[in-house]
Amino acid sequence: MQNNLGLFLTKRAFLSPGHDAYVDSHSGLRLNYDELNRRCNQIANAFVAAGIRKEERVGLLVMNSAEFMESYFALAKIGAVIVPLNWRLVADELEFILKDSGTRRLIYGEEFIDTVAELHSRGEATDINHWLQVEGELETAYFAQSYEAFRDGASDAEPEVGGTGDDMLYIMYTSGTTGLPKGVVHTHNTAIWGIITIAANVHYQEQERYLAALPMFHVGALTPLAVNVYRGAASIVMRAFDPTLAWQLIEREKITTGLAVPAMMNFMLQVPNYQRFDFSSLRWLMTGAAPVPVALIEQYSELGVDVRQVYGLTETCGPACLMDAETSLIKPASTGQAFFHTAVRVVDESGADCPPGVSGEVLVAGPHIMREYWNRPDATAETIVDGWLHTGDVATMDEDGYVFIQDRIKDMIISGGENVYPAEIEEVLMTHPDIIEAAVIGMASEKWGESPLAIVVSKSETLSEADVLNYCQGKLAGFKLPKKAAFVAEIPRNPSGKILKRVLRKQFPDPAPV
Repeated sequence: MQNNLGLFLTKRAFLSPGHDAYVDSHSGLRLNYDELNRRCNQIANAFVAAGIRKEERVGLLVMNSAEFMESYFALAKIGAVIVPLNWRLVADELEFILKDSGTRRLIYGEEFIDTVAELHSRGEATDINHWLQVEGELETAYFAQSYEAFRDGASDAEPEVGGTGDDMLYIMYTSGTTGLPKGVVHTHNTAIWGIITIAANVHYQEQERYLAALPMFHVGALTPLAVNVYRGAASIVMRAFDPTLAWQLIEREKITTGLAVPAMMNFMLQVPNYQRFDFSSLRWLMTGAAPVPVALIEQYSELGVDVRQVYGLTETCGPACLMDAETSLIKPASTGQAFFHTAVRVVDESGADCPPGVSGEVLVAGPHIMREYWNRPDATAETIVDGWLHTGDVATMDEDGYVFIQDRIKDMIISGGENVYPAEIEEVLMTHPDIIEAAVIGMASEKWGESPLAIVVSKSETLSEADVLNYCQGKLAGFKLPKKAAFVAEIPRNPSGKILKRVLRKQFPDPAPV
């Protein structure tokens, strides 16, 4: 078997053709592994007939759906490169990613027709020359083809494999600390090792039924979905997260496992009388992307559901550390130990390992580490040194190898599980004609964990908080928008000019508005 991620679906369809593969909570569509693989082969063969080339980039601006999943495995089989797109981004943000990645074909859901039409109207601002619209209630745009017609007119035979090993599989963009997102390049090898690494640690039973609640453009959804194919589990996929629907699906589909960020898990506990649902089938939930409150772990434990904290990054294809169920209540503040095929260190500024309990930067190594940042050789060289990925996160490690994440060196804000980098917001604020300086820090948020606070120095006495917040509308995705703005006479900086964020956090300790 060639080292091609798409062939994992081919093999699973051969071994377990009649087993549930995909259940769509929105449309009710149910596909077994044979059906999913045939649809995958059809879209793969349609692209081959349309002249797609090896490593040609294809963007996916699609809500969680069978179309996303089948396209992912199809493009993998034929050696194309997937560019998953965050559907919360606005046209300006998407334009940069599409141009930077060299994406030439775009599959999009009809929900995003206005944004896509705006991108199409910009002409050479992107390199896209092939537009495919996943149909629903709207007519296909005049410049696009129907995805369904494009797929269904092709053969469902296995296509010729077009990419293997160290060939690129996908470019997944993360928010940039300098204001521009970086494209994380994963290959077939790194993605496959990500799958094997998770499968080696996470206890899957026969015909597991997995609740997939995160958006598929996230590595936290895409890698576990591939793990499900590898292990023959059924993916019960939420088009978009809804806490009441989550309980309904757990009961109706007899869900056994899943992954949700802490904010999602908290929202589920806020559902009135959630105990009325039968969740006796649910054994464990994995959670991460933000600090997990100890009380949340204890509440789910009381319900008989194990909570397994996970720590990872897009750059690691997901896995770095995982908390085992047995220790989760003994060391609830820890994110666990390194995954099986992963090495984790905590080092000081000189690169030496820190003693137990002493803070330092988290370094991760393993065969699932990204190949590079696309078109960013300097950033790649700074991040991967001697095979070790420098995460920019601060943590301690105890004598038993359990990691305790403390802070983020790069001042990243995590809002509802989404990574938000202050520099990106600051760059937008600084384009306002009445703003002299700007700094962004995170505020504690009861709803989202953290939310951005904009701190500005204004040249105009008439500039208001509402003016600042309104200015950001349409220039940033909704989850990146500042929830409050404050005015200061000057932004505190160190002698080299770096903003002293710790000083601002002390100055503005209040939480975000509810």
